[in-house]
Amino acid sequence: MKLEGWGGYPRHESAAVGVSAPGELSRLLREHPRLIARGNGRAYGDAAIGTVATLMARGLNRMKSFDPETGALTVESGVLLAEILEVFVPRGFFPPVVPGTKLVTVGGMVAADVHGKNHHRDGGFGAYVTAMKLMLPGGQPVSCSPTEQPDLFWATIGGMGLTGIITEVTFTMRPIETSWIMQTTTVAPNLESALKALDDTDNVTYSVAWIDCVARGASMGRSLVFAGEHASRAEVEAEADNRDLRPVAKASRLSVPVNLPSWTLNRASVAAFNEVYFRRGATTGRQPGLVHWNPYFFPLDGVDRWNRIYGKRGFLQHQCVVPGPGALAVLAEILDRFSRSGKASFLAVLKKLGAGSGLLSFPIPGYTLALDMRVTPDLFPLLAEIDKLVSGAGGRLYLAKDARQSRQSFEAGYNRLGEFKDLRRAIGADGQVESRLSKRLGI
Repeated sequence: MKLEGWGGYPRHESAAVGVSAPGELSRLLREHPRLIARGNGRAYGDAAIGTVATLMARGLNRMKSFDPETGALTVESGVLLAEILEVFVPRGFFPPVVPGTKLVTVGGMVAADVHGKNHHRDGGFGAYVTAMKLMLPGGQPVSCSPTEQPDLFWATIGGMGLTGIITEVTFTMRPIETSWIMQTTTVAPNLESALKALDDTDNVTYSVAWIDCVARGASMGRSLVFAGEHASRAEVEAEADNRDLRPVAKASRLSVPVNLPSWTLNRASVAAFNEVYFRRGATTGRQPGLVHWNPYFFPLDGVDRWNRIYGKRGFLQHQCVVPGPGALAVLAEILDRFSRSGKASFLAVLKKLGAGSGLLSFPIPGYTLALDMRVTPDLFPLLAEIDKLVSGAGGRLYLAKDARQSRQSFEAGYNRLGEFKDLRRAIGADGQVESRLSKRLGI
């Protein structure tokens, strides 16, 4: 069948292999060499598309155990984050780290070592994984943790599924009094003030900036910086005595039924939306207030199949991280080049990151900028030039979002790649576990 990532680019043929229990994997690995696992298909590019065969791992979807005293939750790798939230938010527990969508599997969260709005303070998802079970390429089941086979463990955290098939994950949930978020909005008139506002939230649990990537001149990089904490019972009850302390997410009522025409999303339409959004945030969001957890963490999940707004060619997300020293100049140059090119990013997000944990984990201390752009022929040379800026500053691109970076750019950004390749060879994964991404980048 033809498979694609969430961005709709690239598209490749691959045999689709189903699985319903971990015990089937040893046989499947023997029958389908060069197999790569695929969760819910939310990697944007080609990380979850096999060169020959792709394991559709959503069938590994059982929750195994939970200890409310320690918060330790054990699930199979195909369980969705959304399913965990549905069960545990009403019980007063929340995952330690969540990405920008809840429609991802736990196995995918491990493979990408996902980061959230709290990475600057709390680190990535891998920091809260206490144990894993894998099926190695030769069909051998193994367990690993930070103390048991730690080399394999830290290669799997952020390893994009290239060390074998993740079958089971144990991680630590955090207790919450309520699921509401007490949000404070800071209006940043330009990029420099946006970075400062993020720096000022170092002691706040969650922070993220929506950035107007169309603004030019003195307003370039103007942003709304959203800082948040899990609200206490007293804070919620102060606003309304009968408010549900831990509401669940409501089903999405909006959907994009078909791919929109290419002319729908253009510089003028994005600029108009950004102007309304910025003004609304600047006038209504200055005072702290309660926000439902679902739109705070997962705003785009409110529109089903929102990726269709970019049309049938699909879109690319360019997400880079640039180290703190010199980040302002590099990020300003990136925004300026996009603006001068006439490209319009409907979604532009800026966050502060700390250090990563896995051999191929994306985060390094610095600032990450994510821009979504419709696929056009002239986009690729522009991105190649921006990659050079990022590499020259000691930065890197996020593999879970990547669909087109060069091998040279990748190798320049990931300085522990040699260790990762050595481990792949040692466990027999080289040439046996293979994705389109790993083949493109020579992993």
